[in-house]
Amino acid sequence: MGLRARRLGETMKRISKICLVAASFLVANSGIAFSQEGGKQPLRLAQTIPLPNVKGRLDHMDVDVRGKRLFVAGLENGTFEVVDLQAGKWVHSIPGFKKPQGALFVSELNKLFLASGDDGMLRVFRGDTLELLDSIHLEPGPNRVVYEPKSKLVYVGYGGKDAGKDYGEVGIIDAQQDKHVGDIKVVAHPSEILLDKSGTTLFVFSSVAKRVHVIGANKREVVSTWTITNDHPGDAAFDEATSRLFIGTHTPPEMIVMDSKSGKEVAHLPTAEKMDGVYFDAARKRVYVSGGRDLAAGFVYVYQQKDAGHYETIGKIPSRGGAGTSFWSPDLDRYYVAAPATEKEQAAILVYALED
Repeated sequence: MGLRARRLGETMKRISKICLVAASFLVANSGIAFSQEGGKQPLRLAQTIPLPNVKGRLDHMDVDVRGKRLFVAGLENGTFEVVDLQAGKWVHSIPGFKKPQGALFVSELNKLFLASGDDGMLRVFRGDTLELLDSIHLEPGPNRVVYEPKSKLVYVGYGGKDAGKDYGEVGIIDAQQDKHVGDIKVVAHPSEILLDKSGTTLFVFSSVAKRVHVIGANKREVVSTWTITNDHPGDAAFDEATSRLFIGTHTPPEMIVMDSKSGKEVAHLPTAEKMDGVYFDAARKRVYVSGGRDLAAGFVYVYQQKDAGHYETIGKIPSRGGAGTSFWSPDLDRYYVAAPATEKEQAAILVYALED
Protein backbone atom coordinates (compact mmCIF):
# COMPACT_ATOMS: atom_id res chain seq x y z
CA MET A 1 0.00 0.00 0.00
CA GLY A 2 2.86 2.36 0.82
CA LEU A 3 4.40 1.95 -2.63
CA ARG A 4 1.04 2.46 -4.33
CA ALA A 5 0.40 5.57 -2.26
CA ARG A 6 3.79 7.05 -3.20
CA ARG A 7 3.18 6.36 -6.92
CA LEU A 8 -0.30 7.85 -6.68
CA GLY A 9 1.11 10.93 -5.02
CA GLU A 10 3.78 11.39 -7.72
CA THR A 11 1.13 11.00 -10.45
CA MET A 12 -1.08 13.62 -8.81
CA LYS A 13 1.88 16.04 -8.62
CA ARG A 14 2.58 15.60 -12.37
CA ILE A 15 -1.13 16.22 -13.15
CA SER A 16 -1.09 19.33 -10.95
CA LYS A 17 1.93 20.72 -12.78
CA ILE A 18 0.27 20.11 -16.17
CA CYS A 19 -2.91 21.82 -14.96
CA LEU A 20 -0.91 24.75 -13.61
CA VAL A 21 0.90 25.24 -16.93
CA ALA A 22 -2.37 25.03 -18.84
CA ALA A 23 -4.03 27.51 -16.50
CA SER A 24 -1.10 29.92 -16.83
CA PHE A 25 -1.34 29.68 -20.62
CA LEU A 26 -5.08 30.46 -20.56
CA VAL A 27 -4.61 33.39 -18.21
CA ALA A 28 -1.80 34.81 -20.30
CA ASN A 29 -3.78 34.51 -23.51
CA SER A 30 -6.96 35.91 -22.01
CA GLY A 31 -4.91 38.83 -20.73
CA ILE A 32 -3.66 39.54 -24.24
CA ALA A 33 -7.20 39.42 -25.62
CA PHE A 34 -8.45 41.66 -22.84
CA SER A 35 -5.72 44.23 -23.40
CA GLN A 36 -6.52 44.33 -27.14
CA GLU A 37 -10.25 44.76 -26.55
CA GLY A 38 -9.78 47.27 -23.76
CA GLY A 39 -6.98 49.25 -25.38
CA LYS A 40 -7.11 52.12 -27.83
CA GLN A 41 -9.06 51.26 -30.97
CA PRO A 42 -8.27 52.66 -34.45
CA LEU A 43 -11.84 54.06 -34.77
CA ARG A 44 -13.72 56.15 -32.22
CA LEU A 45 -17.45 56.87 -32.37
CA ALA A 46 -17.53 60.66 -32.54
CA GLN A 47 -21.18 61.33 -33.38
CA THR A 48 -24.54 59.68 -33.99
CA ILE A 49 -26.84 61.44 -36.47
CA PRO A 50 -30.48 60.22 -36.35
CA LEU A 51 -32.42 59.57 -39.57
CA PRO A 52 -36.06 60.15 -38.55
CA ASN A 53 -38.84 58.07 -40.14
CA VAL A 54 -36.47 55.95 -42.21
CA LYS A 55 -37.42 52.28 -42.08
CA GLY A 56 -35.65 49.12 -43.25
CA ARG A 57 -32.26 48.42 -44.72
CA LEU A 58 -29.86 51.23 -45.61
CA ASP A 59 -27.50 50.88 -48.55
CA HIS A 60 -24.75 52.81 -50.31
CA MET A 61 -23.58 56.34 -49.52
CA ASP A 62 -21.59 59.17 -51.07
CA VAL A 63 -20.47 62.57 -49.87
CA ASP A 64 -20.48 66.16 -51.10
CA VAL A 65 -17.16 67.21 -49.61
CA ARG A 66 -17.50 70.98 -50.13
CA GLY A 67 -21.12 71.12 -49.04
CA LYS A 68 -20.50 68.60 -46.25
CA ARG A 69 -23.57 66.54 -47.13
CA LEU A 70 -23.92 62.79 -46.97
CA PHE A 71 -26.34 60.97 -49.29
CA VAL A 72 -27.73 57.68 -47.96
CA ALA A 73 -29.83 55.10 -49.80
CA GLY A 74 -32.91 54.05 -47.84
CA LEU A 75 -33.29 50.81 -49.79
CA GLU A 76 -36.55 49.64 -48.22
CA ASN A 77 -37.78 53.17 -47.56
CA GLY A 78 -37.82 54.14 -51.26
CA THR A 79 -35.78 57.28 -50.57
CA PHE A 80 -32.35 58.83 -50.55
CA GLU A 81 -31.69 60.70 -47.33
CA VAL A 82 -29.60 63.87 -47.12
CA VAL A 83 -27.52 64.55 -44.00
CA ASP A 84 -25.89 67.88 -43.11
CA LEU A 85 -22.53 66.76 -41.70
CA GLN A 86 -21.59 70.28 -40.56
CA ALA A 87 -24.74 70.65 -38.47
CA GLY A 88 -24.85 66.96 -37.61
CA LYS A 89 -28.48 66.45 -38.58
CA TRP A 90 -30.81 65.01 -41.22
CA VAL A 91 -32.13 67.73 -43.54
CA HIS A 92 -33.99 66.24 -46.51
CA SER A 93 -35.51 63.14 -48.08
CA ILE A 94 -35.65 62.48 -51.85
CA PRO A 95 -38.60 60.09 -52.50
CA GLY A 96 -39.88 58.13 -55.48
CA PHE A 97 -37.35 55.29 -55.90
CA LYS A 98 -37.88 51.55 -56.21
CA LYS A 99 -35.00 49.84 -54.37
CA PRO A 100 -32.62 52.84 -54.15
CA GLN A 101 -29.01 51.68 -53.97
CA GLY A 102 -26.15 53.57 -55.66
CA ALA A 103 -25.25 57.21 -54.95
CA LEU A 104 -22.62 59.30 -56.72
CA PHE A 105 -21.94 63.01 -56.21
CA VAL A 106 -19.81 64.70 -58.92
CA SER A 107 -18.71 68.07 -57.62
CA GLU A 108 -17.12 69.35 -60.85
CA LEU A 109 -20.41 68.87 -62.71
CA ASN A 110 -22.65 69.84 -59.78
CA LYS A 111 -24.60 66.64 -60.27
CA LEU A 112 -25.94 63.86 -58.08
CA PHE A 113 -26.48 60.46 -59.74
CA LEU A 114 -28.89 58.12 -57.93
CA ALA A 115 -29.46 54.52 -59.00
CA SER A 116 -32.51 52.40 -58.18
CA GLY A 117 -32.60 48.68 -58.92
CA ASP A 118 -36.23 47.68 -59.31
CA ASP A 119 -37.23 50.39 -61.80
CA GLY A 120 -33.95 50.25 -63.72
CA MET A 121 -33.31 53.98 -63.41
CA LEU A 122 -30.32 56.27 -63.01
CA ARG A 123 -31.67 59.69 -62.09
CA VAL A 124 -29.61 62.86 -62.32
CA PHE A 125 -30.18 65.75 -59.89
CA ARG A 126 -28.66 69.19 -59.74
CA GLY A 127 -26.13 69.01 -56.92
CA ASP A 128 -26.89 72.19 -55.02
CA THR A 129 -30.70 72.38 -55.30
CA LEU A 130 -31.45 68.64 -55.73
CA GLU A 131 -33.70 69.49 -58.68
CA LEU A 132 -34.30 66.54 -61.03
CA LEU A 133 -32.46 67.11 -64.32
CA ASP A 134 -32.69 63.81 -66.21
CA SER A 135 -33.83 60.20 -65.91
CA ILE A 136 -31.81 57.54 -67.70
CA HIS A 137 -33.67 54.29 -68.19
CA LEU A 138 -31.47 51.19 -68.20
CA GLU A 139 -32.71 47.74 -67.13
CA PRO A 140 -33.43 46.36 -63.63
CA GLY A 141 -30.51 46.14 -61.24
CA PRO A 142 -28.64 49.50 -61.25
CA ASN A 143 -26.48 49.46 -58.14
CA ARG A 144 -22.85 50.54 -58.06
CA VAL A 145 -22.03 53.90 -59.69
CA VAL A 146 -18.52 55.33 -60.23
CA TYR A 147 -17.15 58.39 -62.04
CA GLU A 148 -14.07 58.73 -64.25
CA PRO A 149 -13.08 62.44 -64.29
CA LYS A 150 -10.76 62.45 -67.33
CA SER A 151 -13.33 61.04 -69.76
CA LYS A 152 -16.25 62.42 -67.73
CA LEU A 153 -17.97 59.06 -67.89
CA VAL A 154 -20.12 57.36 -65.27
CA TYR A 155 -20.07 53.57 -65.02
CA VAL A 156 -23.07 51.81 -63.51
CA GLY A 157 -23.54 48.09 -62.92
CA TYR A 158 -26.90 46.47 -63.69
CA GLY A 159 -28.57 43.50 -65.39
CA GLY A 160 -28.07 39.85 -64.52
CA LYS A 161 -30.72 37.95 -62.61
CA ASP A 162 -32.45 41.23 -61.69
CA ALA A 163 -33.12 41.81 -65.40
CA GLY A 164 -33.96 38.18 -66.19
CA LYS A 165 -30.64 37.66 -67.99
CA ASP A 166 -27.77 35.22 -67.56
CA TYR A 167 -25.22 38.03 -67.84
CA GLY A 168 -24.65 41.47 -66.36
CA GLU A 169 -23.67 44.79 -67.85
CA VAL A 170 -21.67 47.88 -67.03
CA GLY A 171 -23.52 50.83 -68.49
CA ILE A 172 -21.50 53.79 -69.77
CA ILE A 173 -23.04 57.22 -69.23
CA ASP A 174 -21.89 60.55 -70.67
CA ALA A 175 -21.98 62.52 -67.43
CA GLN A 176 -22.11 65.91 -69.17
CA GLN A 177 -24.99 65.06 -71.49
CA ASP A 178 -26.70 62.49 -69.23
CA LYS A 179 -26.81 60.00 -72.09
CA HIS A 180 -26.42 56.21 -72.11
CA VAL A 181 -23.63 55.75 -74.67
CA GLY A 182 -22.62 52.10 -74.34
CA ASP A 183 -22.39 48.86 -72.37
CA ILE A 184 -19.78 46.29 -71.43
CA LYS A 185 -21.03 42.73 -71.04
CA VAL A 186 -19.87 40.82 -67.92
CA VAL A 187 -20.56 37.36 -66.49
CA ALA A 188 -23.29 38.39 -64.01
CA HIS A 189 -24.71 41.36 -62.11
CA PRO A 190 -21.82 43.58 -60.91
CA SER A 191 -21.58 43.78 -57.13
CA GLU A 192 -18.66 46.23 -57.18
CA ILE A 193 -16.87 48.47 -59.69
CA LEU A 194 -13.43 49.98 -59.08
CA LEU A 195 -11.31 52.27 -61.26
CA ASP A 196 -7.59 52.91 -61.42
CA LYS A 197 -6.35 56.51 -61.25
CA SER A 198 -5.64 56.74 -64.97
CA GLY A 199 -9.22 55.75 -65.77
CA THR A 200 -8.05 53.09 -68.21
CA THR A 201 -8.79 49.97 -66.13
CA LEU A 202 -11.97 48.85 -64.39
CA PHE A 203 -12.25 45.98 -61.93
CA VAL A 204 -15.77 44.56 -61.99
CA PHE A 205 -16.75 42.01 -59.34
CA SER A 206 -19.57 39.48 -59.52
CA SER A 207 -20.82 37.98 -56.26
CA VAL A 208 -22.89 35.25 -57.94
CA ALA A 209 -20.14 34.08 -60.30
CA LYS A 210 -17.19 34.54 -57.90
CA ARG A 211 -15.32 36.45 -60.60
CA VAL A 212 -13.28 39.61 -61.12
CA HIS A 213 -13.29 41.07 -64.63
CA VAL A 214 -10.42 43.34 -65.63
CA ILE A 215 -11.77 45.70 -68.28
CA GLY A 216 -9.88 47.99 -70.64
CA ALA A 217 -11.87 51.21 -70.57
CA ASN A 218 -10.61 52.49 -73.92
CA LYS A 219 -11.67 49.42 -75.90
CA ARG A 220 -14.57 48.69 -73.54
CA GLU A 221 -13.82 44.99 -73.35
CA VAL A 222 -12.83 42.35 -70.80
CA VAL A 223 -9.09 41.62 -70.94
CA SER A 224 -8.80 39.20 -67.97
CA THR A 225 -11.11 37.20 -65.71
CA TRP A 226 -10.05 35.82 -62.33
CA THR A 227 -11.83 33.43 -59.98
CA ILE A 228 -12.21 34.24 -56.27
CA THR A 229 -11.83 31.14 -54.08
CA ASN A 230 -14.49 32.11 -51.49
CA ASP A 231 -18.22 32.28 -52.13
CA HIS A 232 -20.26 35.47 -52.47
CA PRO A 233 -17.57 38.15 -52.79
CA GLY A 234 -19.16 41.58 -52.53
CA ASP A 235 -17.56 44.92 -51.80
CA ALA A 236 -13.92 45.67 -52.55
CA ALA A 237 -11.25 48.38 -52.44
CA PHE A 238 -8.05 49.09 -54.38
CA ASP A 239 -4.55 50.14 -53.37
CA GLU A 240 -2.90 51.07 -56.63
CA ALA A 241 0.48 51.82 -55.00
CA THR A 242 0.98 48.15 -54.03
CA SER A 243 -1.24 46.63 -56.76
CA ARG A 244 -3.58 45.10 -54.22
CA LEU A 245 -7.33 44.48 -54.28
CA PHE A 246 -9.12 43.98 -50.96
CA ILE A 247 -12.20 41.80 -51.35
CA GLY A 248 -14.84 41.11 -48.72
CA THR A 249 -16.51 37.69 -48.94
CA HIS A 250 -19.54 36.22 -47.17
CA THR A 251 -18.73 32.50 -47.17
CA PRO A 252 -16.55 32.27 -45.25
CA PRO A 253 -16.50 35.83 -43.86
CA GLU A 254 -13.03 36.91 -44.91
CA MET A 255 -11.05 39.80 -46.34
CA ILE A 256 -9.02 38.52 -49.28
CA VAL A 257 -5.98 40.37 -50.57
CA MET A 258 -5.45 39.87 -54.31
CA ASP A 259 -2.66 40.95 -56.65
CA SER A 260 -4.33 43.33 -59.12
CA LYS A 261 -1.87 42.44 -61.88
CA SER A 262 -2.07 38.64 -61.73
CA GLY A 263 -5.25 37.77 -59.80
CA LYS A 264 -3.22 35.76 -57.27
CA GLU A 265 -4.63 35.71 -53.73
CA VAL A 266 -1.87 36.65 -51.29
CA ALA A 267 -3.70 36.78 -47.93
CA HIS A 268 -6.94 35.71 -46.22
CA LEU A 269 -8.05 37.28 -42.92
CA PRO A 270 -11.24 36.73 -40.88
CA THR A 271 -13.73 39.59 -41.16
CA ALA A 272 -17.21 40.72 -40.13
CA GLU A 273 -20.17 38.49 -40.89
CA LYS A 274 -22.68 39.84 -43.42
CA MET A 275 -20.01 42.17 -44.79
CA ASP A 276 -21.31 45.18 -46.76
CA GLY A 277 -18.49 47.71 -47.04
CA VAL A 278 -14.74 47.60 -47.85
CA TYR A 279 -12.52 50.71 -47.99
CA PHE A 280 -8.79 51.46 -48.12
CA ASP A 281 -7.28 54.35 -46.16
CA ALA A 282 -4.18 55.16 -48.23
CA ALA A 283 -2.76 57.67 -45.73
CA ARG A 284 -2.73 55.16 -42.85
CA LYS A 285 -2.36 52.00 -44.96
CA ARG A 286 -5.48 50.52 -43.38
CA VAL A 287 -8.43 48.52 -44.66
CA TYR A 288 -11.91 48.97 -43.12
CA VAL A 289 -14.56 46.26 -43.47
CA SER A 290 -18.05 46.71 -42.02
CA GLY A 291 -20.63 43.99 -41.46
CA GLY A 292 -23.71 43.02 -39.51
CA ARG A 293 -26.64 43.28 -41.92
CA ASP A 294 -29.62 41.35 -40.48
CA LEU A 295 -27.59 40.41 -37.39
CA ALA A 296 -28.07 41.38 -33.74
CA ALA A 297 -24.60 42.96 -33.64
CA GLY A 298 -22.50 44.82 -36.18
CA PHE A 299 -18.74 45.33 -36.30
CA VAL A 300 -16.04 47.16 -38.23
CA TYR A 301 -12.79 45.24 -38.71
CA VAL A 302 -9.62 47.28 -39.22
CA TYR A 303 -6.49 45.84 -40.83
CA GLN A 304 -3.00 47.35 -40.97
CA GLN A 305 -1.01 46.88 -44.15
CA LYS A 306 2.57 46.04 -43.15
CA ASP A 307 3.64 45.61 -46.74
CA ALA A 308 2.07 44.27 -49.94
CA GLY A 309 1.97 40.71 -48.63
CA HIS A 310 1.43 41.11 -44.89
CA TYR A 311 -1.61 42.38 -42.96
CA GLU A 312 -2.62 42.49 -39.31
CA THR A 313 -6.05 42.84 -37.71
CA ILE A 314 -5.73 45.82 -35.36
CA GLY A 315 -9.33 46.49 -34.42
CA LYS A 316 -12.80 45.00 -34.12
CA ILE A 317 -15.10 47.92 -33.30
CA PRO A 318 -18.76 47.31 -32.40
CA SER A 319 -21.26 49.36 -34.41
CA ARG A 320 -24.97 48.44 -34.21
CA GLY A 321 -27.19 45.52 -35.05
CA GLY A 322 -28.06 45.41 -38.75
CA ALA A 323 -25.42 48.00 -39.64
CA GLY A 324 -23.65 46.53 -42.66
CA THR A 325 -23.03 49.42 -45.07
CA SER A 326 -20.26 51.97 -44.60
CA PHE A 327 -18.45 54.78 -46.39
CA TRP A 328 -14.92 56.18 -45.98
CA SER A 329 -14.19 59.81 -46.89
CA PRO A 330 -10.45 60.56 -47.05
CA ASP A 331 -11.20 64.24 -47.67
CA LEU A 332 -13.22 64.59 -44.47
CA ASP A 333 -11.13 61.98 -42.62
CA ARG A 334 -14.27 60.30 -41.31
CA TYR A 335 -15.75 56.82 -41.53
CA TYR A 336 -19.54 56.51 -41.72
CA VAL A 337 -21.66 53.46 -40.86
CA ALA A 338 -25.37 53.31 -41.77
CA ALA A 339 -27.39 51.79 -38.93
CA PRO A 340 -31.01 50.82 -39.74
CA ALA A 341 -33.91 51.41 -37.38
CA THR A 342 -34.68 48.79 -34.72
CA GLU A 343 -37.53 48.35 -32.26
CA LYS A 344 -35.61 50.44 -29.73
CA GLU A 345 -33.65 52.92 -31.89
CA GLN A 346 -34.31 55.01 -34.98
CA ALA A 347 -32.06 54.77 -38.00
CA ALA A 348 -28.80 56.70 -37.74
CA ILE A 349 -25.45 57.48 -39.28
CA LEU A 350 -22.59 56.51 -36.97
CA VAL A 351 -19.67 58.88 -37.51
CA TYR A 352 -16.23 57.53 -36.57
CA ALA A 353 -13.07 59.57 -36.09
CA LEU A 354 -9.71 57.97 -36.85
CA GLU A 355 -7.18 57.26 -34.13
CA ASP A 356 -3.54 57.15 -35.28
